[in-house]
Amino acid sequence: MAELAPWAAHPARSRGRCHAEESGDRGPRDCFQRDRDRIIHSISFRRLRHKTQVFLAPDGDHFRVRLTHSLEVAQIGRTIARTLELNEDLTEALCLAHDIGHPPFGHAGEDALQKATAGQGGFDHNGHTLRTLMRIERPYPRWPGLNLTWETLEGLAKHNGPIAAPAWALAEADREAGLELTTHASLEAQVAALADDIAYDNHDIDDGLRAGLLTLEQIEAVPLVAEGWGRLATRFADLPRERLTGELIRSQIGTMVNDLIAESRRRIADAGVTSVEDVRAAGRPLIAFSPAMATAERELKRFMYANLYHHPRQLEAAAAAHHVVAGLFAAYRADPALLPEEWRARLPVEEPGVSRHIADFIAGMTDRYAVARYREVVGPIALPEGF
Repeated sequence: MAELAPWAAHPARSRGRCHAEESGDRGPRDCFQRDRDRIIHSISFRRLRHKTQVFLAPDGDHFRVRLTHSLEVAQIGRTIARTLELNEDLTEALCLAHDIGHPPFGHAGEDALQKATAGQGGFDHNGHTLRTLMRIERPYPRWPGLNLTWETLEGLAKHNGPIAAPAWALAEADREAGLELTTHASLEAQVAALADDIAYDNHDIDDGLRAGLLTLEQIEAVPLVAEGWGRLATRFADLPRERLTGELIRSQIGTMVNDLIAESRRRIADAGVTSVEDVRAAGRPLIAFSPAMATAERELKRFMYANLYHHPRQLEAAAAAHHVVAGLFAAYRADPALLPEEWRARLPVEEPGVSRHIADFIAGMTDRYAVARYREVVGPIALPEGF
């Protein structure tokens, strides 16, 4: 193992797992490496290959899906963690698992489940990530879930910061694992959160250009992009503009990563932390962009929402996706006998358990499976072109 900083998460000092495990010949892996491998080998992780990232039920082989996005987040996260002498394996586990709780069709599907279950506590993809990994996955004979370490569960619960009022799923996970939701998470979790931002900020530009929903002229107007584009246009003046988009994405990721590393080093030094517990008690995130980069990144996000995520074509697809998920929930709630046998066998007898169980089933669906089940249990549906 590479030398870790004193404030990094160390496997030898892990708080352990919820369920005691028998020792066995599992190879030379430490506890965080085992967490990463359990996530990779899970059914929920495999399903990410057919779950929406930006484009719903994408029929093009070159667009990102949740799986490829998660892999790209992990690559960025490991680079940052290695440079800051943090635990790469815990960082990678958090990056790979951070989107496991997303239902089919991304945020459109989440919105539909939230509305359908509003009277029973609602639905939140982050809480559902914990629920999936702690309860729904069942590869082991003696306990539910993957039995991940406390540090991995904590990082997944609060990688975006402390949580004062958790929704029911996250509160349930907290009662079982004691996740200390009102403190900041480890630096590894903070790295995972911003690696996610860096990945989708830039890769969504790439996919938007590829889909024809964004143009080079549009993105050149964004200050963060304009600066990098100007350098590339000078450096590669002899090449067509279209040849430079890949280099633009690479360069911009590098700029954001370098900024984050420099600012994080400054914050860690200023905070005077000497342990991972100091990190949790610091009262503010220590992994961050510089103020100038944070402002530029927010401007980029505003541009992406206005021009890509809320593009008319995207909104049309999102409306269709919402209709599919809402229709599925209504059908299964009206007649739970439509659920597969193994899900019927575990169906609670009263609310809120019934609605939450149905939401669990739908949230695990891939985009294409959800459409197929809709046609089976609800009826025909006309979908937008390319859906």
